[in-house]
Amino acid sequence: GKVFSEASSLRRHMRIHKGVKPYVCQLCGKAFTQCNQLKTHVRTHTGEKPYKCELCDKGFAQKCQLVFHSRMHHGEEKPYKCDVCNLQFATSSNLKIHARKHSGEKPYVCDRCGQRFAQASTLTYHVRRHTGEKPYVCDSCGKAFAVSSSLITHSRKHTGERPFICEMCGNSYTDIKNLKKHKTK
Repeated sequence: GKVFSEASSLRRHMRIHKGVKPYVCQLCGKAFTQCNQLKTHVRTHTGEKPYKCELCDKGFAQKCQLVFHSRMHHGEEKPYKCDVCNLQFATSSNLKIHARKHSGEKPYVCDRCGQRFAQASTLTYHVRRHTGEKPYVCDSCGKAFAVSSSLITHSRKHTGERPFICEMCGNSYTDIKNLKKHKTK
């Protein structure tokens, strides 16, 4: 078994095994095994984002989100390398998902139609096609979307934001797909 130097660490570890969740959110009732999990969760209600990116000033509720952001958007280290094709990734989970392209593994199965997926998130989006659920709603016009990225792209129509810029000609686009389409012309 695992060895702990402090009794409090052992108690915390045992709560995970026993499924005991003594830390309860007063706002929504969701329960957690650890106090720090509750603190992080409460930020989803308060909107507090204490971890700021020094390069773009974007804020995050968790330190791990900031680390992920820095690696993905600012080209910081990508320490996880694919043994098959040598592509590098910012997180071990991204490498694991990528590796399924080589292995063909699709562990997530739709219980409605049997279709299989390499990622849990892709299964979630697929199930919404069956249910018609569209949980992401535009504050400006009320249009609803099944996928958060679709709402983000749509919102740019209202804000005028065009963050994807062609380095060759300076044209800008609301999403990466349109920029890639432009580059192939």
